[in-house]
Amino acid sequence: MSFNKVVWYVAATKKSAQPTLFIHCSVKPGASKSREGVTSVSEDTVEICVSAQAREGEANKAVVKVLSEVLKLPKSDLQITQGHKSRNKTIAAVGSWVGADEEACLKTVREYLEEAAGDD
Repeated sequence: MSFNKVVWYVAATKKSAQPTLFIHCSVKPGASKSREGVTSVSEDTVEICVSAQAREGEANKAVVKVLSEVLKLPKSDLQITQGHKSRNKTIAAVGSWVGADEEACLKTVREYLEEAAGDD
């Protein structure tokens, strides 16, 4: 599986002092509480189900909460950069945990997402 379409790493630049990790997600709002979380990781997207409805930013907040739990980082380190009103979203993750070692960072994120989805 080509993980680079789903999660990609951008090194620190003059514009952004810290490296950033981007995650492409497909969100399914209004799911039952028992299905909430990362449900699958494919070549194209990380599928996330949230029980919150897609109104007034509720589903967006729920997506950030789910990803913060899965990736073990504060919600303040995550930001939706594209797709605020769409089911397809791009989430940016910054912070000290996004280290300078791109390969190690991508490997860790892949493991967290696949573990959350139940993929082996």
